[in-house]
Amino acid sequence: MSNPVLKTPLHALLLLMIAMLCVQGSGSLAKVLFQSFPVLTVSAMRLFFGAIILAIIFKIWTINFKVVRWKAILTYGVALAGMNALFYLSLERLPLGLAVAFEFIGPLSVALYHARQKYDFIWVGCAILGLVLLFPLQQAQQGLDLVGVFFAVSAGACWALYIIAGQKPSGISGNHTVCLGMSIGMLCLLPFALFSGAIDRVFELPNLYYFIGLAILASALPFTLEMIALRSLTPLSFGTLMSLEPAVAALSGFIFLGEMLLWNQWLALGTIIIASIGCTFTTQHARQQKEVK
Repeated sequence: MSNPVLKTPLHALLLLMIAMLCVQGSGSLAKVLFQSFPVLTVSAMRLFFGAIILAIIFKIWTINFKVVRWKAILTYGVALAGMNALFYLSLERLPLGLAVAFEFIGPLSVALYHARQKYDFIWVGCAILGLVLLFPLQQAQQGLDLVGVFFAVSAGACWALYIIAGQKPSGISGNHTVCLGMSIGMLCLLPFALFSGAIDRVFELPNLYYFIGLAILASALPFTLEMIALRSLTPLSFGTLMSLEPAVAALSGFIFLGEMLLWNQWLALGTIIIASIGCTFTTQHARQQKEVK
């Protein structure tokens, strides 16, 4: 099974938007589940059901395991586990939009590292400005939980590793990479989930439906779409485009959880969106010029 190749950054942006909507919508569902289950149980079960769903859809038994580059897969899986668990731990202490804003430091650092041209720095700079404006500062409705910030930033570091690992050749298709990586991530988190307890109640109805829905929205579908997009974007483009994530998260928290944002934070979302649109436009323009030459 080969990796799909997208023709333009606009196609990749469309896939990323779908992935973001799924992930942030699921973030609201996860915060509801936190009221009945330990955070690490929710995180582990998200990857558990996601791995099973992908294993069936992409027929994991057809993989030629002799050609798998396990170093790349293991790195990807560990990054996936850390990103999921740490982000959910931060959600316990921070509003959805702010948790994603702090987590976004990871992909933003990747984008900044790969910036080369003046336009690159303009769009990354806009994303940084938006990130700063998202912080509640002195007018926030609630103070920042420093432990929650630590979890979110740590999740961002795992996110940066996820971007880098996702672009490395794994010897198999992108879909199978996601499937194996998610299985490894699940195995990393499962012991913590067993220790946290409440595993038996996960399989009771209607809890089982909620967890399967969470796995599809938060893991199986978005990570597959992101893997396809990663194959067609530079780390700079991917990192900058992912700046849309805090905007989608804030809107999701506002719509589903009633988490209010201040005027400067809404301004931040607009700045971040401008950065993503600008990055998409200049990346596509640069690619077209290269093809002409």
